[in-house]
Amino acid sequence: MPRIDVPLHAADISSFAKSLGRELKQTHEQAQRPPGHVELLNMLARAAGYRNFQSLKARPVPAAAVPVPPPPPAALSDTAAKALRQFDAHGRVIRWPIKYSVQRLMLWGLWMRFDARRRYSEREVNEVLNAWHLFGDHCTLRRELVEMKMLARTDGGAEYRKLPRRPDAEAMALMRALRARGSPG
Repeated sequence: MPRIDVPLHAADISSFAKSLGRELKQTHEQAQRPPGHVELLNMLARAAGYRNFQSLKARPVPAAAVPVPPPPPAALSDTAAKALRQFDAHGRVIRWPIKYSVQRLMLWGLWMRFDARRRYSEREVNEVLNAWHLFGDHCTLRRELVEMKMLARTDGGAEYRKLPRRPDAEAMALMRALRARGSPG
């Protein structure tokens, strides 16, 4: 399961530290052992004012914490602009779009992350995809790239390679916009 960044904000670091210290002391006195991983996550969340770690993860991310991507260039079609909105300011896919035409166009942004001169194992393909998406479903992305003939795989999936493709004007505009954001590719 991919790791998901969960920003933790404490308005007053002193009260955060005091609250965490009290809870650690209380747990140690009761259990006579250090807290486990999940217990510690819950303690950190409670010290920051949340009920538990799950409520911390589920809260809406403040707008200031999410990098705002620049507006799409005027040269993009409506579909390309929608596809561009699926990427954050760093060029990572935020969500899997519902509309088929946007999905297909958005895949070009992932296709450009692969090196055409290399052979990839399934694990390496997953690593590339996990580095460039945030919604936690590299399997869907890998499958769609293969179905769209952007990646080829051997029988059994032992080896993958980037297929040479010529993007249409709409896909080229999307890839230029992603590169303009400063994301490598």
